[in-house]
Amino acid sequence: MTIPGGPGGPQAVPRHASFVLVALILAAAVANLNLAVANVALPTIGRAFNASQAELNLIAVGYSLGLAASVLYLGALGDRYGRKLMLLAGSALSLPFSFLAAYSPNADVLITARILGGVAGGMCYPTTLALITALWSGAARTRSIALWSAVGAAFAALGPLMAGILLRNFWWGSVFLLTVPIAVAALVMAWRYVPAQVNETTEPVDHLGGALSIVLVGALILGINVAVVPNSGTLLLILALVTLAALAAFVVRQLRAANPLYSLTVAGRPTFWVAALAGIIVFGSLMGAMFVGQQFLQNVLGYTTLTAGAAVLPAAVLMVVVAPRSAKLVESIGSRRTLLLGYLFVLLAFLTMLLLWKDGAPYWPVALGYGFVGIGVGFAQTPAAHSLTGSVPPARAGMASGTADLQRDLGGALMQSVFGALLTAGYAREMTKLVGTSDEASAIADSTKTELTKSFSSAADTATRYPQYASQITSAAKTAFLHGDHWAYTAGILATAVGAAIVLAFFPDKTHEADLLRRYHAQDTSHTPPPEGD
Repeated sequence: MTIPGGPGGPQAVPRHASFVLVALILAAAVANLNLAVANVALPTIGRAFNASQAELNLIAVGYSLGLAASVLYLGALGDRYGRKLMLLAGSALSLPFSFLAAYSPNADVLITARILGGVAGGMCYPTTLALITALWSGAARTRSIALWSAVGAAFAALGPLMAGILLRNFWWGSVFLLTVPIAVAALVMAWRYVPAQVNETTEPVDHLGGALSIVLVGALILGINVAVVPNSGTLLLILALVTLAALAAFVVRQLRAANPLYSLTVAGRPTFWVAALAGIIVFGSLMGAMFVGQQFLQNVLGYTTLTAGAAVLPAAVLMVVVAPRSAKLVESIGSRRTLLLGYLFVLLAFLTMLLLWKDGAPYWPVALGYGFVGIGVGFAQTPAAHSLTGSVPPARAGMASGTADLQRDLGGALMQSVFGALLTAGYAREMTKLVGTSDEASAIADSTKTELTKSFSSAADTATRYPQYASQITSAAKTAFLHGDHWAYTAGILATAVGAAIVLAFFPDKTHEADLLRRYHAQDTSHTPPPEGD
């Protein structure tokens, strides 16, 4: 139905709009929580499985890996065969994979369960934004996107707190059951209220392009994680070659396919590609900060799982508070300035972490760092999603929603992988140095040195076996961890600065953005060639 609009004209909204939006937000929340709940449990999981830092990185990034690798292809399948069908299937399949993760007997099974859960998320997550794009229009769409983004990001930020509460009373696997009741509620509400067959396309799906996109993203993320594993040079080289070959093949396929999976013409629009890149960096910063931060709070500051989870509340609260203001800023000053404002706060967050997050630090710098992240993501997520959805024709809503989801998933996977790789490398380098310069260096067995440099949790286990050296081992492990996390925060600062520079240089201002979006809409509805320079 249509309701009267303001200056922007009439606004389309679906029947039972509130219930539809709640169903879509709950379905997205399953993915948002799964992206975050593992982080707070990593130290506990590391002790339970005697896992290496590389294995912990894969456990943390596994869900993002499955989701990011599959989201473009599954979004296109939803555009063709029914978004509601994909939404229901993904919500249903998330249930068995949650139980598999919760009761995994070892790290390998847990990593597998996380990846499969991510694929299930790839079935339902992209359809949530695609349905918002198809069912709402005008300012009502902007408000719905802002609410979808804010609540989703808040769920991701609250995930550690919820996981911490569970870990205080139950085993580590309980954190992976957190999404089960939410998935059931989303399944029931989507079945009841979400309409079927909304602006779906009748054109065939580019299955080859979909397969290539899975290989491309999967090999890229695995390669980043493998890079820090000792004696993995051959595997790393293979993954690098696979990534490059898949990228070349994907580009060629999209240029030649009659109905490409991912229209490079649309993707080349500045309101699309700059917004996509901006979102990857911002959402990746959130997930990377949560990933490293949870380990810092527990390993270095000695927080319990519950207090470590509660420590991120400033991020969750401020994301929800800022998001409605972000939607208003998009309408008043445009997406470009709103994005840059978000980048400013993300930069302040990483500077806070780099300079103030030290051994023995009080809570206020922790709250300040997370607060800055929350404000930054709250400001940036709405303009990024708004620009993406406004840059594509209705029949390609899955491409926009898939890219918006890819921002979060690929951004989270990449930044967690990069941060994890730097943390691992920095920790191992500093710990090797400290072990080599200690007074007892000659008496330490090679196997013990390997355990000490493997990860913080492994060093902590070693300390329990040698209580006479426990204080020295723990102190060295904290020093090594701080060395590694400084590498990660520095990478976050550089990525944020580069992203802000790209937005400043290439994203159009408010007036030009509105003109471009109108021209894109006219091109897409009239099928005329794009104007020169766009």
